This record gives sequence, structure tokens and C-alpha cells, in this order.
Amino acid sequence: MKKLWSASNSQIKNSNLANYEDYINLRYNQKFKRKYNNILSWSIKNSDKFWESIWDYCNVKGRKGKVNLTKSKTFYKNYFLSDYKLNFAENLLSKNDNSKAISFVSENGYKEKRSWRELNINSNKIISFLKSNNTKSGDRVAAYLPNIIETVEYFIGTTAIGAIWSSCSPDFGVKGVIERFAQIKPKILIIADRYYYNGKEINIIEKLPEIIRKINSIKKVVVLNYPGKKITKFKKIKSIKYFYSKDIKNIKQTNHTFKKFSFNHPLAILYSSGTTGKPKCICHRSGGVLLQHLKEHQLHCEIKPGDNIFYFTTCGWMMWNWLVSSLASKASILLYDGFPMYKKNDLLLRVAGKEKISLLGVSAKYIDSLNKLNLKIKKKVNLKNLKMICSTGSPLSKDGYEYIYNSVKKNVHLSSISGGTDIVSCFVLGNIYQPLYSGEIQGNGLGLDVKVYNEKGKSKINKKGELVCASPFPCMPIKFWEDKNNKKFEKAYFKRFKNTWYHGDYALKTKKGGYIIYGRSDATLNPGGVRLGTAEIYSEVEKFKEVRESIVVGQSWDNDIRIILFVILNNKYALNENLKLKMKKQIRYNASPRHIPAKIIQVSDIPRTKNGKIVELAVKNIIEGNQIKNKEALANPKILDEFKNIKELKQ
Repeated sequence: MKKLWSASNSQIKNSNLANYEDYINLRYNQKFKRKYNNILSWSIKNSDKFWESIWDYCNVKGRKGKVNLTKSKTFYKNYFLSDYKLNFAENLLSKNDNSKAISFVSENGYKEKRSWRELNINSNKIISFLKSNNTKSGDRVAAYLPNIIETVEYFIGTTAIGAIWSSCSPDFGVKGVIERFAQIKPKILIIADRYYYNGKEINIIEKLPEIIRKINSIKKVVVLNYPGKKITKFKKIKSIKYFYSKDIKNIKQTNHTFKKFSFNHPLAILYSSGTTGKPKCICHRSGGVLLQHLKEHQLHCEIKPGDNIFYFTTCGWMMWNWLVSSLASKASILLYDGFPMYKKNDLLLRVAGKEKISLLGVSAKYIDSLNKLNLKIKKKVNLKNLKMICSTGSPLSKDGYEYIYNSVKKNVHLSSISGGTDIVSCFVLGNIYQPLYSGEIQGNGLGLDVKVYNEKGKSKINKKGELVCASPFPCMPIKFWEDKNNKKFEKAYFKRFKNTWYHGDYALKTKKGGYIIYGRSDATLNPGGVRLGTAEIYSEVEKFKEVRESIVVGQSWDNDIRIILFVILNNKYALNENLKLKMKKQIRYNASPRHIPAKIIQVSDIPRTKNGKIVELAVKNIIEGNQIKNKEALANPKILDEFKNIKELKQ
């Protein structure tokens, strides 16, 4: 692997991780000697002490109790810091002065800011509103909102009173919203009137009547106007009580006392983006999420007070929760709403430069898109404040890694991260102690016993297998909502390996302790009984200038599995035999003969989730003749029709 970056001695000396190491060395009489694996090993073996140390080191606001781990033979019934109490929202409101807390930028150019003082005032008014409308601890508050400042304020207000937050991105269709929110029975719905994407104004509020008709639990609705715009008129239902932004703003300011809830008190419900059955309602705990985010932000991402954090995300993706939690580290955050390449392909990086961003988070797909366009960012955009770039959503190609250092910024820490909605955080990510190698995630998150297992459940190095977590951790979900006896929960995470968290990623752990992610293990290929990851094919196909995007699936054929590659071509190119031959030749050369697709077929588009992830399983099910039950999880479900009855797949 090619070495791309390592921190200077000065960077390490002044890092949060070094400061934390010194803190632990003194507190527990350790000598870690600036070796990441030494700290990691200690954090796993002494998990109770480690998570207590995160609470203390990060100055969590709350009340401490007994430190000991509540142990159980059942993996997910092991509880951390059970006697501790906190209020999640109180920890996000970590400052109360006139400095900047949140910035908002819309693709249409509209900008807005909130100071910490304004954030505190607005959040307190929302608390008053919720309390006056009989919203209690444990009640669900649903949000159907774009990525605007009010979304953060309502999240803080909701969690402050112990109610449970749940949000959907506005690009979800009515059916998708109903399938999610109907399961959790919210009392209040917060909805925006519209949003903007790629120059188009899209009406949200027109979907409200059907949502209300299908979700009987909703009795009150808060309607927000898009920033800088007057409220859109809409049809009202008489049985519903409506409130508007002005109603909340006119509430008299009151300073509320933050009630302390259990460490394991429900915080938020997030949804899986699978394509079979109803979405799983994943219920997360306040204390576990807070400690995990504080650890990742401060010790892995080196976020410090006054830093400015920008992660491109929607409110329906777990990275939104991750971004908002940055407030607990006294950092400010930037919210962007709209198309990431609106009018300018490098728009997000221009925003990052102008807003003096410290940490920028984007998808691997976005980086690969910039690479294909051959954009030389460092010649056009001033990114002197940028310390870290995070990449997630899918495995980042080696070319993507190298593009960042060749064309964006040389002295930047690129951190490819992998985890997901299931844990609202990461299993593997970066750290400042270790060098960065092309195509390789640097290592485990502290306190997480991450390994790669073979089929027999044995830990392996330098061999591909299943990414697992062998020991309990505090950001495990509490449960799936309305999952009797935790049957679905156990099936999702513990069916594969006894008493071990199975995550569904196909991965390899290197001798250096780093990780290479090859894609979802439930979408891996198995021709001739040999398991292959899709990422190895993608990385070769994406090198072709003719190819805009691709998707790889396995098709059952002649008592075996054959590999099918679907490609979207750039304008002016056609899929001919010569191009097919060139792609097969390159795949053979750089991957293996086993990776060569049996068929290469041109399509106009590829099915993807609302978060932009391609959905290999949906295509596999379609070409196998299986039913797709949860099409609403897809951003473009109609494209599935194109994959039906393809003649080439019957030969």
C-alpha cells in the first residue's frame, strides 16, 4: 500500500489524542508511548474504565453513578454506566455566548447564522412549546424537514424533555414517510413547506393531508417556512391543530432546568434503508450515542472548540446526527441544503473554503465524481483551515484517496470511515497517530473490539471475511421499535455468529491493523463457491472514461452464480464489444479472472437509496424474479422496470 500521509511530530504533540493519552497514563498508571494499538488494546480490555474516562475527559454534563458494567450472557443486554444520568440536549448546548454556533447555506444562495445564545433561546422556546402541548418523556416527535437550522433546534428541544426524535428527508415520498412514522406513532409532526434541489422548488406541504390520514396518532402539526421564503399555502384538516414558526418565536423566553435521564434513555429512532419488508425502526440510547460521538469527534477527528464542521448530509441519514453532536465539543456546524454540484461541480469545496471549514465530510461517490472530472481544487479554492476530510457511504477507491492528495490538499488527514445507521457512528475510522495508506482505513475505533471473521467465526488477518464486533459497546441500539421479544433485532445482528455483532460488511484486516472494506457482505459475489467483493470490480470499471457509473450483482445461473455488470455510459459513448473486452481485460489484470463479469449490459440509470447508495440487492432480486417489497426506500424505484426481462440474462 502506498503511504499518503502521516502527522508531523508537532501535530501529534498538540493533538487531542496525545492529551487524552497523557490523561490516561496519569489516571491509570499506563505507558502507551504514543502507540495507537497500545491505547486501543487497553480500551477494549478495560471497557468500563475506558467509557468512564470518555465521560470525564470530555466533561459530560450529568450525574455519575457506579462505573461497573452490567453484565449479561446476552450480548446486547450488557449495559454501560447504567447508574449515570444526563440530558443529551444540555450537552449540545455547550456554550451560551454570541459566537457562531450554526451556519446555513442553501443551494439558492440564501445564508443564515445562529449564535450560541440564539440557539439556546430558540431551543428553550421549543421546550416551552412542547411542554405546553402535553409532550412528555418517551413520546415520539417526527420531523419531515430539509437540512435547516430549525431542524437542529427542534431536535434539541425534543431531546431536552426526554421525547424521542425521528426524522425523514424531504425527498422521501408519502408512502416512505408513512411506512416509517406510522410504526412509531408520533404525537407531533414538524414539516417544512418546501425545499430546493438542483434549481427546482419542491413542495412538501402538499403531502401533509395523506400523511395525517394514514397516521392517526398525529394530532398537532408544526409548519416551517423554508429559510428566506414566505410560507406556502396548503389545505388544512379541521381535526388537526396547526402551529407556525412565528407562534414558537412569540413564546416568552424561559430558562428551563434540564432533567437528567437514564444513560440508556431513548434518544432517537433511525431507519434502515433495506429493500425487503418495512424499514426497521432502530431505537438509540442517549448516553451511548453521546459518548461514542464525543470519542469519535475529539479523539479520532481531532475536533476542538471553535472548529467549524461541515458534513454533506440530509436529515434522513445518520451522519446528520453525527454532525449535530459536534456541538457538544464546542464546535460550530455548517448545514448545506440542496444539490452538492449545483451550477458548480466543486461547490461543496468552495463552501468549505469560504466558511473556513475544519472538517469536511462527503461521500466516496462525490470524491470519485470530482476525480473523474479531473478538478484541480487546490489551484482554485483556499482550504488552509481544512484539517480533515471524511469519506463514507461506500468504500473509497485507491484513486479517490490519491486524488485528494494530488488535487485537493496535500497536508490534510483523509479519514475513510465505516459504520452505519445501526450504531449511528463508526466501527473503523482514522486517527492521528498512524500513517494513512491508499485504499486502507486506519483502524478500529477506540473501545470497539472489531475483527474480521471467516465462515467458522475465527478472527483472521490479511484474509477477507465478515466485519464483526466481538465485545459489547455502549452505542448498540436499545431495540427495534415494536419488535416483540427482540426477534428481528437478534436476526439482524446476532444470527450469523454466536454472541457477536455481525455488521454485514465484507472486509479485510491488514497486518498494520487497518481495514479494507469491499462492500456489503450480503451483496458479495460467490461464483464457483469463491466469495468476492464488488468493490474490486467497481474500482476497475470506474477508471474507464466511458463509464459514468456501474452496479455489479450475482445472478443464479446453471447451479452457480455468474457476475453481471450493468453500466451507465457518459454521453457520446456506446457499449460495443471492444469496450466490453477492454473492461474484462482490465478486471482480469487488476483483480482476478474470477472477477470477470459474465455479462456487461448498458442501462440508463441505477437504483439507489435516498442517501445516494446504490442498491445491489434490489437489482439482484429483480433479475432473479423476486418481489421488491420496500420500493419506497429507493429514490428512483421506476428504474427497476428496466432490469426486468433483459434478454441477455436469459442466455
